[in-house]
Amino acid sequence: MSVEEKVQTAEITTEQVTKSFFQKLQAKWQLDNMLQVVAVLAVFTLTGSSVVYIRKFLFEFLGYNEATPFWLKTITYLLFVFPAYQVLLMAYGSLFGQFRFFWEKEKKMLNRMSRPFRKKVGE
Repeated sequence: MSVEEKVQTAEITTEQVTKSFFQKLQAKWQLDNMLQVVAVLAVFTLTGSSVVYIRKFLFEFLGYNEATPFWLKTITYLLFVFPAYQVLLMAYGSLFGQFRFFWEKEKKMLNRMSRPFRKKVGE
């Protein structure tokens, strides 16, 4: 194989990388088509963007600034912003027709989060 042929085979276009990335997501998430992949990514994007605004509004409403202790911001985030993210994820997921996908992810996450608080069998 000549150097020129090696260069041509080594060149990967952005389109090929993007298509490969989307195909990997489709397989990992066990989705039926690319439209579902795009819908799921849109839901994550909208939810993340919305939570940024919610956090900003909440922290301003509570009067938080640079002087507010980190631990207080963290507790506030965990008590209010994190649950808001979960609710928005389900809401946007429903709007985009992906409720089942996000509900399954939500159940897995809640199951993992509750493990430390469950009693072990036989205790």
